[in-house]
Amino acid sequence: MFDAAERSALRASLIAKARADPSISGAALVGSAARDAEDDWSDIDLVLQLAPDADEPRTVDAWTALVGELTPIADTFDLFAAGVRYRVFLLASSLQIDLSFWPHDQFRATDSAFQLLFGSPTPPSLPTQPDQHQTIGMGWLYALHARSALAREKCWQASMMLDELRSSVITLMCLRHGLNPWHGRDVDRLPDRERMKLEASRAPRVSGWDLDPSRCELTRLLFDEVQRIDHAHAAALRPAFQQLWTPLITVR
Repeated sequence: MFDAAERSALRASLIAKARADPSISGAALVGSAARDAEDDWSDIDLVLQLAPDADEPRTVDAWTALVGELTPIADTFDLFAAGVRYRVFLLASSLQIDLSFWPHDQFRATDSAFQLLFGSPTPPSLPTQPDQHQTIGMGWLYALHARSALAREKCWQASMMLDELRSSVITLMCLRHGLNPWHGRDVDRLPDRERMKLEASRAPRVSGWDLDPSRCELTRLLFDEVQRIDHAHAAALRPAFQQLWTPLITVR
């Protein structure tokens, strides 16, 4: 298991390498380090600005080799978003490192947690909130698929659909309370009454007897959130939702 001292030393080495690398013209810290909120479980998030003439694939490969020289790597994989490559490292110590390689003219803050180390970023583009209408639509879609899965006695599929439905409910709850719903980041900060509702909606076992009440309760929670957002939308949805929250299994 890694410790904070190891993480700090490794991050310092990476920053020093970035300053010395002609392929890199800027760098910034993001995530918990940029928010001054690190704990024992935080990872390393380093944003790198590619030089105008840098060869991106070669630079990424060179930096992967560099990390391997500094510490044993267990695995890596890449995520791509808006033309930016995020190379995610799992170290043998179980520490995660995220290195993102930004084209020179795209280097910028995309979140309020952005600590510039060097370089010249373009104007920031802060993230938008999840779309409530889209979240509601995906929520009732998951509710539909949970119901049909249970009717077909596909309990594990139903369980997966209910997990997604719960995520939709959590997103709407977090937005209502001004909290960050991204990957459940602030769900633990919801008021006790909201978390108690979520806890009560969880099925204790993957069985029809337990999943069906969970499905009905989550569907009601989704409808409650819709009512708080848009009464007219809720009125239009009510007939369908009344069918969706009707139990499939009534006799045990």
